[in-house]
Amino acid sequence: MELTGLHHVTAVSADAPYNHRFYTQTLGMRLVKKTVNQDDTSAYHLFYADGEASPGTDLTFFDWPVPRERRGNHAAVRTFLRVRDDAALDYWAGRLADSGVAHTGIETRDGRDMLPFEDREGQRLGLIVDGGRGPGVPWAKSPVPTEHQIRGLGPIVLSVPDLAPTAVVLTEVMGMREVRTYASEEGRAIHVFEMGDGGPAAEVHVKVEPGVAPAVQGAGAVHHVAFRVTTFDEYDEWARRLKDLRIPNSGKVDRFYFRSLYFREPNGILFELATDRPGFAADEDAAHLGEKLALPPFLEGRRAAIEAGLKPL
Repeated sequence: MELTGLHHVTAVSADAPYNHRFYTQTLGMRLVKKTVNQDDTSAYHLFYADGEASPGTDLTFFDWPVPRERRGNHAAVRTFLRVRDDAALDYWAGRLADSGVAHTGIETRDGRDMLPFEDREGQRLGLIVDGGRGPGVPWAKSPVPTEHQIRGLGPIVLSVPDLAPTAVVLTEVMGMREVRTYASEEGRAIHVFEMGDGGPAAEVHVKVEPGVAPAVQGAGAVHHVAFRVTTFDEYDEWARRLKDLRIPNSGKVDRFYFRSLYFREPNGILFELATDRPGFAADEDAAHLGEKLALPPFLEGRRAAIEAGLKPL
């Protein structure tokens, strides 16, 4: 029973039309599922991924009319997206600048080349070289050349005031390994935890920032981080493990496209364990993912009312 990497990262947007344009046109990702938040059907849930909607490549957004995030700790503070090589980073430095997206330039940190930037809503992102490690299939219709396309999720950076409680959950509950430490641009210690075969697609970076006020979620924030569970049998085992360890959690939740378990680590950051299957082709042809509003069967009977409450993209 082993987590194999990041499954998806879900963030918050207050401007779905802008969000759709930026992630598909500027970043060249594929909209693989246009659906709604199953717990709040007034909000879109948009999934952007690689060409085949591979697990581990999804950056997703809830569309909520909320103010900007108040930044702080007890939060996920940056999501890295993987590209193949330094030539891709050079391409992206130019593409982002030409698109009016500010960035800090290519830098080397933790032994890897990366390009930090933000979207217009303040979502903190970064491109990082993965050398071809991790999932990622090009999308034929992307405006970005195949060799430079975003391949999937890279490390997620968490900010906490105290490492120890989070480290216990990552290692003793979730089975990750602490493998190294490096310094952030502010000189803060960042501890790297890896799962599965390791590499950029299977890492959590934890920045220790005591004395920083807790974040307040809003537009530009990360809502939760999900980790890959390979099989339904392992999913059942994880549900039993959380129960046996008396970790408060959601219990089993069937999201139709995957099955989920939710819990908060001790610093309050929401984690999800999500299965690789059934996947986004469960209700749409793989060649036409994201082209229309998709609803899981338990919401299909409310389609007319749900569609009436959504803004056009």
